[in-house]
Amino acid sequence: MTYHFGTLDKKAVNHAYAGSVEDRVRRFFPMVKRLAWHSFGSGRPGLEIEDLIQAGLVALTEAAQRHDGPSDDGFAAYAKLRVRGAMIDLFRRNAAMTRGAMERKRQLRETEASLQAELGRPATHEEIADRLGMTSNAFSQLKQGLEPVRFESIDEVYADSDAIFADDAPSPLNALEASELKHTLVEAISGLSERLQLVIQLHFVEELNLTEIAAVLDVSIPRVHQLKTQAIAKLREAMVDHD
Repeated sequence: MTYHFGTLDKKAVNHAYAGSVEDRVRRFFPMVKRLAWHSFGSGRPGLEIEDLIQAGLVALTEAAQRHDGPSDDGFAAYAKLRVRGAMIDLFRRNAAMTRGAMERKRQLRETEASLQAELGRPATHEEIADRLGMTSNAFSQLKQGLEPVRFESIDEVYADSDAIFADDAPSPLNALEASELKHTLVEAISGLSERLQLVIQLHFVEELNLTEIAAVLDVSIPRVHQLKTQAIAKLREAMVDHD
């Protein structure tokens, strides 16, 4: 049997990091507030300081749940990365439209108005694309990208024949095999050193690249690669022994 560690089961990995998170959340909460005020003071409109603190607190709690080792080795940098990322994501979600998109929409509106005045009628798709110096396909993509996001009720789009809504649940036998594999994987991860566990967590669960992991651990990229290789070798050995 061959195990592919590039697609580790996230739930299985997370089970190896069980424990109380209350203490870490309390100790690192001042960091959340500092980052929130820093982001709030950067001049980005549309959010209150309480919104940023709330997003940061959620990210801090999740970080503490996923990295609950006996020491804070690497946790401070990891938590700071996650908290800051959550606040940036919040700004992005609440931004109605980027400046570039607003400028393109203004340009498109002015072009349509100018052509209508010249032609005495609404301009066609091809005429607007030609005036903008774009291909028809590129213009279609531009129009689609400027359309607002629409949300539809699932009751209106659901269909039994649609493959999107098909049941992809595994068979009972496959579910049993997956459960046994998950249990073995949890035991194997728990047997790693705390540092190797953190590397596995950051790479396979948090999906950080080697550069980001190096920043969290404050080590070189080659050292991260070495730790990752060492951790995978130990896990593979444990899984092969189980098989």
